Amino acid sequence: MDKIPRSPNGFLSSLSANDFELMRPHLRTIELAADSVLVEADELLQLTYMPHKGVISLVVKLGRGERVQVAMVGRDSIYGAFAGLGEAPTLSSAVALVPGVTSTIEVKALRAAAALSPTLRAMLIRHGLAVYAQIQQTAGCNAVHTVESRLARCLLQTRDLSGSNKIVLTQEAMAQMIGARRNSVSLVAHTLQQANFIHYSRGHIEITNADGLSRTACECYATVKAQYAGLLSCQEVGG
Repeated sequence: MDKIPRSPNGFLSSLSANDFELMRPHLRTIELAADSVLVEADELLQLTYMPHKGVISLVVKLGRGERVQVAMVGRDSIYGAFAGLGEAPTLSSAVALVPGVTSTIEVKALRAAAALSPTLRAMLIRHGLAVYAQIQQTAGCNAVHTVESRLARCLLQTRDLSGSNKIVLTQEAMAQMIGARRNSVSLVAHTLQQANFIHYSRGHIEITNADGLSRTACECYATVKAQYAGLLSCQEVGG
């Protein structure tokens, strides 16, 4: 059967009609409240999330209490893809970075649907690997690239995943996104504003020149997009 448009979420809209029907009776739509904790590290995930709007941040906590973002999931994908394939504790916390709306499905219902469909299992694997690839790239990025290029990358990614040039992010959230200190983020955000790439005031950010911001961002922005496209390029198989 042909695919039919059915959701603002990329994962759901890319499913075959058969695979979508396996999930549809169990889907629920909820608000994604800002800063809400969806799951803590080492807990078993009960729900998977497929944002329509908003962004979910995957965060690791370090020994001295610092929190660093390792990946983001937005309207193009699903958080909890690998949980749909088998039971395992989460390796990072998940927090709503940008508020919005999301479809959810209980993990046990997703596993039951995946058990009936090889194509749905393949889709979950690909989306899970896309997030894993982002985690790997972020680790390298935070180790070697400048604070300015990392912040530019993260702002562009957040724009892409949320679907809006206007974003609300505190200095603390931005510092967590790029693994830097808050005072460094403040200085770099000011620099980007002076270059007329963004307008920034009291946590409200508007990207005013995406091309300029792209030139400032490190290559990791384009690399993650290419990895994602490559991993999901075969997802149009029928159910």
